[in-house]
Amino acid sequence: MKMNGLFRTIARDGNRFTLLSNGREFFARILATIDESQDYVLVEFYLVESGRVVDDFIAAFARATQRGVRVRALFDAFGARGLTAMDRTRLKAAQVELVFFGAIDWRSFPRFFLRNHRKLLIADGVVGFTGGTGLADMFSPDVRPNDYWLDCVVEITGPVLEDWQRLFASTWKRSTHRDLDIVMRQAPAQEPGERGRVAISRGLGTHELERSVLTQVRTAKRRVWIATAYFWPSNRLRRSLRRAARRGVDVRLLLPGPHTDAPAARGASRLFYVRLLASGVVIYEYQPSFLHAKVLLCDDWASVGSSNLDRWGVLWNLDANQEIESVAFARQVEAMLLQTCERSAMLRNAADVTHHWNVTFWQWIARAILAWSARAALRLRRGVR
Repeated sequence: MKMNGLFRTIARDGNRFTLLSNGREFFARILATIDESQDYVLVEFYLVESGRVVDDFIAAFARATQRGVRVRALFDAFGARGLTAMDRTRLKAAQVELVFFGAIDWRSFPRFFLRNHRKLLIADGVVGFTGGTGLADMFSPDVRPNDYWLDCVVEITGPVLEDWQRLFASTWKRSTHRDLDIVMRQAPAQEPGERGRVAISRGLGTHELERSVLTQVRTAKRRVWIATAYFWPSNRLRRSLRRAARRGVDVRLLLPGPHTDAPAARGASRLFYVRLLASGVVIYEYQPSFLHAKVLLCDDWASVGSSNLDRWGVLWNLDANQEIESVAFARQVEAMLLQTCERSAMLRNAADVTHHWNVTFWQWIARAILAWSARAALRLRRGVR
């Protein structure tokens, strides 16, 4: 359904979803899918950095294009700044059509902050993948066995891929000002199938994805388990989590521990812990390495994708999650999250939380930045320059 050049997604039946719970598993499966492709491959990633993982993907893309497969790659210009000029040349030499979203140009300030944070790969319209990963060595246990970033990906087959393809095509057109030159296939329904919907966040303060999450948290009866890499949720979400815990729901937050790429943000976010813990929320901080996954489990409803459910992301990120209503898939997510909890430090009360002396200062700074950015995003949304 078209709405002002955009479209609404709907819940679709007849899908199958498989959780791939670490980089060794999901990179191998995605690369195998590229090798099995026959017509086209659509690729959309925020974080792309040269290294062994990118080398493997360039080689797979080259093999695909040699078979006549059309590869269209859409990377975020800021997130892919670690992709070397040599690798960009290699991609073009492999006949990959490479496009970048959002040029790094401070003259476009503050629009510069609007980034494409989505992660997606679709082959032939029949198999797709989304999650929190990037194309970078830090997600690979084979490259960094002792400190790889923990993330997960969901493999998708079925009619819901139609919406993922439409989303890719709309972002492609937004970046290139031309239509995607591929006639996209529609995946057949699977039997037995599972119900799923693509939840979209378009940035600039739109709340479509967050509203869906809030609905599930507010109606959950048994559990609300959230894993996220950057914990700065809205007041509404924090309040909903506290209320859920007080009414007896098992509310767990799985968050980064000492290993993170944003220590100041992690320190400031810990100031939210006290009120959550006082309401009965249990918080786990992952210990072995950086927890980068973006996963939500409410009863038997799950959401996996690129959104951290954070306030900055609502303002400035194009995000998308795969929502899934399935007892079987919920069991997969439950097993993965329980395994993550076993390798985490559990916090149950305020006495378990310690703060560095300057955390309050940095939270004040973060709040000031967020207040400014909210006003800037609203102006851009209204078309004011």
